[in-house]
Amino acid sequence: METSDPAFDAEALCQSCGACCAYSSNWPRFTTEDDAALDLIPEQFVNTKLSGMRCDGERCCALSGQIGVKTACGIYAVRPEVCRTCMPGDPECAMARRRYGLPALVRFPAS
Repeated sequence: METSDPAFDAEALCQSCGACCAYSSNWPRFTTEDDAALDLIPEQFVNTKLSGMRCDGERCCALSGQIGVKTACGIYAVRPEVCRTCMPGDPECAMARRRYGLPALVRFPAS
């Protein structure tokens, strides 16, 4: 799915969902970030192993709001790469939405 598709407003979809941010405490991990990028993430959101985001249960501590209703990322501008690559409607999104009983996002072809 292309996020530039006018049928999808990725930011609006994510702000009304948040399921990917509460799917697993192992998911919001650091992967390809360099030290400079990691230094931008506020210390209170980094786990004790320095390997990813701190979570409360399965939910990333940077996430606020109610899953499936209205959510926001407290560090959106400096979020980890794994968070940047999850896109509305992709397999990871669908898996997380299923966990919360939310319908899959389906892109209909333009007419």
